[in-house]
Amino acid sequence: MGSIDLGGRGALAAARLWRNLSVAELYEHAVRRGEAVIVDDGPLLADTGEHTGRSPQDKFLVREPSSEERVWWGASNRPIEEAVFAGLLEKARRYAAERELYVFDGYAGADPAYRLPLRVVSERAWHSLFSHNMFLREPERALLDAFAPKAHVIDLPGLEADPALDGTRSSTFILVHLAERLVLIGGTEYAGEIKKSIFGLLKYLLPQQGVLSMHCSANYGDDRNDVALFFGLSGTGKTTLSADPKRTLVGDDEHGWSDGGVFNFEGGCYAKVIRLRRETEPEIFATTHRFGTVLENVAYDPLTRVLDLDDDRKTENTRSCYPLTHLDRVDLGGVAGHPRNIVFLTCDAFGVLPPVARLDEAQAMYHFLSGYTAKVAGTERGVTEPQATFSTCFAAPFMPLHPPVYARMLGAKIRQHGARVWLVNTGWTGGPPGAGERIPLPFTRRMVDAALGGELDDAATRRDPVFGLEVPRVIEGVPRQILEPRSTWSDRDAYDRAAARLADMFVENFQQFAEEAGPEIAAAGPRGATVETR
Repeated sequence: MGSIDLGGRGALAAARLWRNLSVAELYEHAVRRGEAVIVDDGPLLADTGEHTGRSPQDKFLVREPSSEERVWWGASNRPIEEAVFAGLLEKARRYAAERELYVFDGYAGADPAYRLPLRVVSERAWHSLFSHNMFLREPERALLDAFAPKAHVIDLPGLEADPALDGTRSSTFILVHLAERLVLIGGTEYAGEIKKSIFGLLKYLLPQQGVLSMHCSANYGDDRNDVALFFGLSGTGKTTLSADPKRTLVGDDEHGWSDGGVFNFEGGCYAKVIRLRRETEPEIFATTHRFGTVLENVAYDPLTRVLDLDDDRKTENTRSCYPLTHLDRVDLGGVAGHPRNIVFLTCDAFGVLPPVARLDEAQAMYHFLSGYTAKVAGTERGVTEPQATFSTCFAAPFMPLHPPVYARMLGAKIRQHGARVWLVNTGWTGGPPGAGERIPLPFTRRMVDAALGGELDDAATRRDPVFGLEVPRVIEGVPRQILEPRSTWSDRDAYDRAAARLADMFVENFQQFAEEAGPEIAAAGPRGATVETR
């Protein structure tokens, strides 16, 4: 028996607490309790039930005096009152008192100057293993015994809210109290809510310390000063493109950019694995066949326990959660220099954006604030096919502060360190889904290699007549047709209509930022210019 001290919120007691168990012990508990199964080659596989992705409409921030004026209230940050939070926390106390709970103590943030000590208390053993993989671990037992967290996640998947009584939207809830650094999760088995709640907390705390918090992956080339950042939402290729055998991975999803350089927030990766291939993504594929990896909703043969990574009947959002130690070429210290290149990844569901383009400073700010991509099937509940969306700063669901706060910080750092900025479309060519096809990964890798390696710095370009982007005319190893999206469509008039429609969406979406961004950045968006050649 034991309890967890929640500071000013008192204690959370449990029938039994298991603290900082090893990976092997968590395997035993998860299997014994029927939470998960061990599949061929050793991963632990769990089924998350009806929640196969995040539930963004069930996430709320507690409205309280110290953060209220800073928060960007709206669709991504719905307010909930202190009384509702307190009521559900009390309900969680009563629920936890009769159950076994698992405690993980560790950190978010590889740079010791900005590291956040955190404690995840979970009802599921496999959620504790997920936390062990995703966050930074404390190797010293003595320090674990004396661990003093500055943030808590209380994760109780079996606890459901009653909307009529508890004040929530549904039986699922993700409540974040920024001032107390306390997260309360219930009614969902999807472990990604743990990871993203901490990311959102860091995106609130770190900018107040002068650190830009970013939804991006990072790697570097021959040395730690040849850093590349890859911004993009789930499914756009952050994990895939940053896991480059020619470069060293810093991290695959969440980073800070301080005066000293870039640092990883996490100790692991959370990769989509639907239709993963050993031939094209060997390192990530290998993690799906290793002891210590947690798989979510991946199909398998019940007799042989062999995985079927192509089976999407449960969800497109199948996942592999693994520690960075499962990768061969990775910087386990998680700290690198300032970026030389920044890549904005977009999964263009219209099939009209060029596959790669160089952005000037105004265009970089425009596309960062726009954050255009497509929600890929399964990433969120209710999304069954790709849908065009704008997610400002490529992170709208995880941004407590107003978007211009992050945009101004990024612009200042780009100017200070002379970073080059690229827009890379990993979406469709030849038409939208159903008519066109996804741009082949080998071509995308070749284009990214050319951008990071300096091949495109002085390359001949054409100016896209609709979007105003500077597009390379020739890249060795990439069919020229792919570099000119209109030429890949059998119906050129249909392309023109689709491009015009997307351009209108860009302009309409940017109106919310136009006044604060200023005329120069607002003018960097789509336009009906004639083709120019440099």
